[in-house]
Amino acid sequence: MATDDGTYEYQGRFGDEFGRTYFRRLDDLAVSSVGLGTYLGDPTDAVDDDYREAITTALESGVNVVDTAINYRCQRSERVVGEAIADADVDRDEVFVATKGGFVPFDGERPDDPGTYVREEFVEPGLVDADDLARGSHAIAPEFVDTQLDWSLDNLGLDSVDLYYVHNPETQLNARSREAVYDQLEETFTRLEKRAAAGDLDRYGVATWTAFRVPRDHDDYLSLPEVVSRARKAAKRAENTATHFRAIQLPFNVHMADGFTVESQQGPEGDQSALWFAHEAGLNVFTSASIGQGDLARGLPEDVDERLAGETAAQRAINFARSAPGVTCSLVGASDVEHVRENVDAGRYDPMGADAFDAVFE
Repeated sequence: MATDDGTYEYQGRFGDEFGRTYFRRLDDLAVSSVGLGTYLGDPTDAVDDDYREAITTALESGVNVVDTAINYRCQRSERVVGEAIADADVDRDEVFVATKGGFVPFDGERPDDPGTYVREEFVEPGLVDADDLARGSHAIAPEFVDTQLDWSLDNLGLDSVDLYYVHNPETQLNARSREAVYDQLEETFTRLEKRAAAGDLDRYGVATWTAFRVPRDHDDYLSLPEVVSRARKAAKRAENTATHFRAIQLPFNVHMADGFTVESQQGPEGDQSALWFAHEAGLNVFTSASIGQGDLARGLPEDVDERLAGETAAQRAINFARSAPGVTCSLVGASDVEHVRENVDAGRYDPMGADAFDAVFE
């Protein structure tokens, strides 16, 4: 797994090439504030080849954070991440690898009948209970997530991952009550605490799309303070001295700034945004959709664009996301080497200061 010695060695090799606060502290590690995502793209050999080259280029250019998930591109993204880490001119302990479990994954290609596939490959063999499924394709039951972690380690070819997310737990709100989702998260967190104690993961968290950035009365809402509380209870149940719940992921960009503007989380002194609560709770924050899945590469709102440093719109969008308070790393998906180089170059510019960032919302 990533180590303090390895990641600080990596920072030492590349740090002078980048702007202020490009490398940031994550617990005892040094990680790049621009990370590579692997969500988009068809599940084909050609896209695999593109991703392999893109990831290798990123790792050899100053990006040491790679984010994936078992369901991305029918497990192909995890597999190509593992291949790229093995091929790149980096040591494993220099690279921070995050993956996720929750969505039922296909294997290599999308089946003609996904419902039949899930029933025959997962429900009937007992890999997932039909009652645990939401929307026929999502489960966060501890036994299912435990199995998914094993599959992810095998796909990646790694002994451990640096961060393992429970993927979009708000999906379960389509099938059960909010309290039942919290209860299931606590059970799954307990299992992940045990896997952390066994050395299979270094920390865990939740990767969300809507849960933490919507108002309390929204159907997809989950309370981050309650999730943290359940993680602490899970650590006690697993007989760990402290929780390994260390990170959240949520979308954040110029057009999706709810994580900063919507004060839906109950903090010690009143309502707070998800970003502020996470910051004060000592949680690491990873932003997804940092360039709006490519949309912001075509341009940002003029009043925001003029405040940001960067040669291209994509770079300025990345620098907006990583300027938000408490953000550890902004993830950008890219399977094209030239896009990777453009994204890496965003880090050669300084992010906005706190006052300049706040002024965007005044």
